[in-house]
Amino acid sequence: MNRELTVLLESFWPILKAGLTMTIPLSIISFAIALVIAVAVALIKLSNMRVLKFFVAIYVWIFRGTPLLVQLFIAFYGLPKLGLTLDAWTAAIVVLALNTGAYASESIRAAILSIPKGQWEAAESLGMTYPQIFKRVIAPQAVRISLPPVTNDFIDLVKGTSLVASITIAEMFMIGQQITARTYEPLAIYSLVAFFYLMFCTVLTIAQSKLEKSASAYI
Repeated sequence: MNRELTVLLESFWPILKAGLTMTIPLSIISFAIALVIAVAVALIKLSNMRVLKFFVAIYVWIFRGTPLLVQLFIAFYGLPKLGLTLDAWTAAIVVLALNTGAYASESIRAAILSIPKGQWEAAESLGMTYPQIFKRVIAPQAVRISLPPVTNDFIDLVKGTSLVASITIAEMFMIGQQITARTYEPLAIYSLVAFFYLMFCTVLTIAQSKLEKSASAYI
């Protein structure tokens, strides 16, 4: 037991450091890109642009229907066969952003569709243009409605970063693997890794709750 405690104390900072310098930045950057993708895809799917709608539908179908781990392997190990080589960091960001964007786009699209058509018609009767209606009437309500599922997607993304260890990124899980290989204490080390993921997600869940309350009060 003393040895396990010593290993845990020695491993605490290396694993936490990996979380702060790799896991969190990777999550934030990927999610920021995913939001842009999600909004664009949602708007295209609600438009009359049939060709673009077809391609974004294929994109959503593929990324929602295949495992994230497989997507990471294809991007990092498979694409070089086609002459497109991505470093591990770029491959992780691209795949995480595309994967999360596919899920978040459906949440945003559903939020927009949930706005009663009467509000569109009322705004049109006031002489507002489509961009004005969307910006002033639809978007604020859609943001509030889509906030819970989209923030859930972000929390899932944070947990999903553990899979990028498979493409050589030294985030928390990989550091945990390296320490386990050296100390032969898998239960203690992986429990510590799980603890850090739990703490990160707990903080995000609290922030999500406060954000939803603020959005409800503001919008």
